Amino acid sequence: MDNRAAVLIDGAYLTKILDVDFGKPKIDLAKFSDILCGDYERLRTYYYNCMPYQSCPPTEEERRRFAAMDKFVYTLRKLPRFEVKLGRLGCIGGEFIQKRVDIALAVDLVRLSCERIIGKAVVVTGDSDFVPAIEAAKEAGVLVVLYYSPSSIHDELLSAVDESVVMDQNLISHVARV
Repeated sequence: MDNRAAVLIDGAYLTKILDVDFGKPKIDLAKFSDILCGDYERLRTYYYNCMPYQSCPPTEEERRRFAAMDKFVYTLRKLPRFEVKLGRLGCIGGEFIQKRVDIALAVDLVRLSCERIIGKAVVVTGDSDFVPAIEAAKEAGVLVVLYYSPSSIHDELLSAVDESVVMDQNLISHVARV
C-alpha cells in the first residue's frame, strides 16, 4: 500500500541520542511516530531493544533498571499500532552486545517492503549494518527516510537512504512529555 508507512526504531540508538543530545527528555512515541510519517498513514511502529543486564543475583541498580524498562515496554505494547521486539543482551569479552535486534529490524524492513505492505519506511538508527536492508526496501519501491542525530551517524547509512532528516530540538520539544 503506497499510502502506509512503518516506523522502525532502534531503541538503544534513540535512547542514546535523547540522553546525549537533548538532556534525557521523555517523549511521546506515538506522537513522534505520527509526525515522522507525515502525510502517510502509520501502519505500525516497531520498537527494537533489549532488556538491561541482570547479574545473578542482580544488584539493586540492575533491578531498578530492569523494572523501569519492563514498565516502559509494557506501556509501549499497550499503544495502538505499536509492536515491541526484544532481542537479548550477550556478553562478549566482558562487553555487552545486543543480539537479534538489528537483524529483527532488517527482516521487518525487507518483509514489509517486498510484500508491498508499506510505501514508506521511516528508520530511526545510526548503524550502517542496515544498508543492505535499506537497499532491498528501495528496490521494492519503498521510500526510505532516515531520522538521525549528527552526533551518531554513519556516512554510508546517509548515502543509502532516499531522504534523511536530522532530529532537532524543535522536533524533540514538540513530542516531549510534560
